[in-house]
Formats: sequence, structure tokens, C-alpha cells
Amino acid sequence: MNSKKTPSAPLTGFGTHDHTRCKAASMTAAEALCAARKLQLTPVRKRVLEILLEAHEAMGAYDVLARLAAEGLGSKPPVAYRALGFWVEQGLVHRIEKLNAYVACAHPGRAHDAAFMICRDCGRVAETESHGPFGQSAGEAGFQIESMVIEAEGLCPKCIPAAGA
Repeated sequence: MNSKKTPSAPLTGFGTHDHTRCKAASMTAAEALCAARKLQLTPVRKRVLEILLEAHEAMGAYDVLARLAAEGLGSKPPVAYRALGFWVEQGLVHRIEKLNAYVACAHPGRAHDAAFMICRDCGRVAETESHGPFGQSAGEAGFQIESMVIEAEGLCPKCIPAAGA
């Protein structure tokens, strides 16, 4: 990630929000999902989701692993990758291909196709739901979309003024 990143407040989209409430809602959704699907919410799985929610930014697997290791929860890469893979499968974490990183879902507990706006200057990522003509075009072509993730790169509101200077 870019070293310029120094967000002063928790972000949703590219604006501020109540981060404590956001994290609590996501953890509640995770616990309910695990209970409903009869899945084990292990300490490592729980902590990985908490780490992503606390960071409120895209993190690489090795960044997550470093936090787990510092807390005595495992130091081998499979520990982080398994937990991240679990949350991706459950729809509560998304993998950002462009950054080779993971981010907690901004819409936990709601089925949706994610679209990500990635700032090429500061590296911040904002999630929104992808809506638009692509799904309609696919349907007209007889193609059934099972999942879709859109990644767009550009400049966030804080970096636009800097780019123009």
C-alpha cells in the first residue's frame, strides 16, 4: 500500500461515519450468519474479521498475519489465508484483486455484487453496490452471472485537489 495513507477518520465510501457502530453491526451480522449456517466462529476467524474492521482499509494477508502473530494467534501464512478465505466464502470480506488485499464488506448480511473505488494516490478503498447495464447486457446475451466484482481506479475526494496542483 502507498505510504501516503493517513486517513484522519473512519471512512465509509469516502466520507466519515460512526466506526464503532459499523464494527459492532458487522460483528453482529457475522455471529448471526455463523449461527444460522452452523459454522464455527473460531477465535482466529473472529479476530481476522475484527482486524479488517478495525483497519477499515484493504489489508494484505501478510499484514493480517503480522497482527495475528503479534497477538499469539498464529504465525504461519495458512492461518491468515484460511480465515480470510472463510470470510470471503461467507460474503463478509471481499478480495481486492488490484491490490492483492482484503477488505471487510460494507454491506454485511446483504446479498450484493460489490464495486470498489480504489484511490491510486492514497490507496483508500470504498465499496458500493454495482448496479448498471452490465447485468442486463449479460442476460440479453444468455449469460447468467453468478457473482461480479468491479474495481475502478481513480482519485478520491481528498486526493483530487492534490492531483490538480
